[in-house]
Amino acid sequence: MAGETRAKMVQGAARLLATRGLQGASFGEIIEQTGVPRGSIYHHFPGGKDQLVGEAIAWAGERALAQIRAHDGESAESIAAAFLDLWRQLLVRGDFRAGCAVLAVTVATNADSLLEGAATIFTTWQDTLARLLEQGGLSAVDATQFAALLIAASEGAVVMSRAQRDIASFDVVADSILHQIRKLTSE
Repeated sequence: MAGETRAKMVQGAARLLATRGLQGASFGEIIEQTGVPRGSIYHHFPGGKDQLVGEAIAWAGERALAQIRAHDGESAESIAAAFLDLWRQLLVRGDFRAGCAVLAVTVATNADSLLEGAATIFTTWQDTLARLLEQGGLSAVDATQFAALLIAASEGAVVMSRAQRDIASFDVVADSILHQIRKLTSE
């Protein structure tokens, strides 16, 4: 039961970060969304909000990483398309109200521990994507560079589409990214 309560708070915090940002993920909001007793927060997260937020972005990061790893052994183009689709689906299913929880924390915090946690997540995504893209047909150099481009372009496209409440900007970026990877794999 205690583990379920803790997991519920971490997942609830991750959802709030993705939809309302760091400022919208207050303890009060987390309690309201998850229905946990107020005392549970300090019991499970004695380090306070930074501890909860750190664990929430780690959970969100691992969840995305599992979806990336599910495409191990596929072509570089398929891996890029799957990564883009992960973000496209988040936008569409969430009616343009949800984005990347890790990005939300990165742009809103000054806490070194949270910035270090976000950096670790982005680096892990990039390293994993680079490895899979290389296995999928890109050179090591192209795979490393393309992984960084894929993450940065996707994050920016998500932000633009959320602001515009329209998928068009995301799709333009996605099409451009896929065109670029086709060129790289045909060289």
